[in-house]
Amino acid sequence: TLDLTCRKDPCFVKFSEVEKMANIQAEINEVQPLLFPVTIVSTLRFYFIGKKCEILEDMNRHLEAILKEKRALRKMLIKPRCQESLPIEATFHKYIVELLAEAVTFIEKLESHLQTVRSIPQIPNVMKNMDIALTKTEMLVIELEELQEQILKWRELQKEVYSD
Repeated sequence: TLDLTCRKDPCFVKFSEVEKMANIQAEINEVQPLLFPVTIVSTLRFYFIGKKCEILEDMNRHLEAILKEKRALRKMLIKPRCQESLPIEATFHKYIVELLAEAVTFIEKLESHLQTVRSIPQIPNVMKNMDIALTKTEMLVIELEELQEQILKWRELQKEVYSD
């Protein structure tokens, strides 16, 4: 009977519940600012993972289509395209022949043209080397002329010595 008569006051029960709720709310308020950046990062991570998945699925579909067309692609790669004829009006045949002749000439000279283009950055160095070589050649010409004069003088002296 004592247990039956002993009742807790409803105001204290409500007070303890309100206190528990306040404690839980305080914990939520403490954790919520920490969860917000984590939530944003995880959301962005899932977004980019989803985008990557879409890209991979597109690539997979493309590769599957290529595998289905594998035999046809092999035939196309093996068969040279230049053997296929293009429909050209008869009035333009003369121009096509001239164009093909020029194309063949261009292809024959392509390597020399490429070498010329590759050598363009080296032109200043080549010009400098040519100037140095020209200066050395001029010096050698001057020395050669002096040597020629000395030989002619020596010859004249030799003639005078033998004639005496």
